[in-house]
Amino acid sequence: MEDLPFEIGETAHALRRAFDRRAAALGVTRAQWKVLFRLTRTPGLRQVELADMLDVEPITLSRIVDRLEDAGHVERVADPADRRAWRLQVTEKAKPLVTRLRALGSELVEEAFEGIDREEIERAREVLARVRENVAAVQRGKRAAEA
Repeated sequence: MEDLPFEIGETAHALRRAFDRRAAALGVTRAQWKVLFRLTRTPGLRQVELADMLDVEPITLSRIVDRLEDAGHVERVADPADRRAWRLQVTEKAKPLVTRLRALGSELVEEAFEGIDREEIERAREVLARVRENVAAVQRGKRAAEA
């Protein structure tokens, strides 16, 4: 049982690396595709919010966004509520790239889960969701005890 978290991490790492290789053929780094995917799902995030979601330092995210902005894939829009902040949007130019990245992801998932029954996959998802819930509950309990 103690090896299971390691195996989950290794599996996630293998999937990320496989996707990275495919995305690199489109000229996109892992950091860039993570930004594009997050902004596609949640447009208009402030840079500081996005940095927190991606677990990167704001200055690191700023450099990634600079590159994406230079390529015409992301635009910074002034935040009307805070003139010091920027809201981030995926541009129309980036949408075909995001579509291709999603297709690469779907292709990889099909290959990775080949030969595994849908019921087994669904059960694995349920178990992983429960693990995340348990970890979150432990964290909430620790924060409550510290308060």
